[in-house]
Amino acid sequence: MSNQRSGETPAAEVSDYEDVTIYTLEDADEQRLLDSATECTFIWSTRDGWPVGVIMNFVWHGGRFWLTATDQRKRIAAVRRDNRVSVCVNGTGFKLSGRTVTYAGRCVVHDDRATQQWFYKALSHKLMGDTPSASGFEQFLDSPRRIVLEVTPERRIGFDGKKMMGSTAAKLTELGTQT
Repeated sequence: MSNQRSGETPAAEVSDYEDVTIYTLEDADEQRLLDSATECTFIWSTRDGWPVGVIMNFVWHGGRFWLTATDQRKRIAAVRRDNRVSVCVNGTGFKLSGRTVTYAGRCVVHDDRATQQWFYKALSHKLMGDTPSASGFEQFLDSPRRIVLEVTPERRIGFDGKKMMGSTAAKLTELGTQT
């Protein structure tokens, strides 16, 4: 295909699922996914090289993922030792179901007050909107050992399962009319 990031994949191009790279995520859908999703899977490596991941809330801002945890979490020591991480976001549960994006990037640990205050407000607003609960949530986040993680993506894998299902259905219809 000349432009793998636009439009549906024609049924004529589909014969199996060996190459699913043709079902890449459109830029606009990716942006909607990152703006709408509230959770991601954050993945790091343990000291002995094992990949480990947890579900975390995040804010997408300035082309980066922003997350938080307390500094006694093992993932914080791990990213201080090796800052290479991955973040996976999927649209399951809302209008972007079947769409996913995974990033490999580098993580920076922030413990400065200005970053914390900005992030706590941004996360509270993303999760709770402009409600009295958001202010309370922001206060709960502001604890002595809490830090902020900033992940800058370097590599990307986007996938649009809706495209795959559409081209599969079209191909199955085409095959059914040929018999």
